[in-house]
Amino acid sequence: MTVAPLKYRRVLIKLSGEGLMGQREYGLDGDTLARLAEEIASVVALGVQVCLVVGGGNIFRGVSTAAKDMERTSADYMGMLATVINAIALQNALERIGLPSRVLSAFPIGPVCEPYVRRRAVKHVEKGRIVIFGAGTGNPFFTTDTASALRAVEMDCDLLIKATQVDGVYSADPKKVPDAVRYDRLSFMDVLANDLQVMDATAIALCRENSLPILVFNLHQKGAFAQVVTGEGRFTLIEEGL
Repeated sequence: MTVAPLKYRRVLIKLSGEGLMGQREYGLDGDTLARLAEEIASVVALGVQVCLVVGGGNIFRGVSTAAKDMERTSADYMGMLATVINAIALQNALERIGLPSRVLSAFPIGPVCEPYVRRRAVKHVEKGRIVIFGAGTGNPFFTTDTASALRAVEMDCDLLIKATQVDGVYSADPKKVPDAVRYDRLSFMDVLANDLQVMDATAIALCRENSLPILVFNLHQKGAFAQVVTGEGRFTLIEEGL
């Protein structure tokens, strides 16, 4: 039997912190972590090398109401630490089902995880380990969306996947606007010109400059991770030249 060649050799998946809460209002949900680990395992089983970036909004976000009386730099560092907590939780869920993984932090947290060094991260991925990038870019005023785009480019990924609460990109929030239009394909300029709020403008610009396509899909749909990596299922693909 002839096996079809992989469309994407190496991908980076961006998970929101809110996506780890399940039905909770705050923090982490064990069942949700276990399900996400299984979904990621289905991608690894295809032979795809996987990197991950996870947000921290389920614990703390630098631009949240909880941080309104804080100096922005301090609040952003707190948000970065929240992403490391989530990264460690995700690592634990992955290793419970036999998937070797490493957490690499943008700033050193010696006893907890490895510092981010690009060559080391590439070696981990080449050895079949899932690499989870924590602490964003390591700098305040930058989102985990930008961190995702940056790490995906640095790691020479073929695709940046953003796992969201809906099955693609819409003209407006479909939960608030019932007749919002869903897009199957968009160009980077479409996203920027129409302010579609897929990712922040810095992340979109970085992907555009490096010809890195972005795929947006619903992380709550069972089996969707493996489907979208093979070009199936419901998603929106953002790339240049459309």
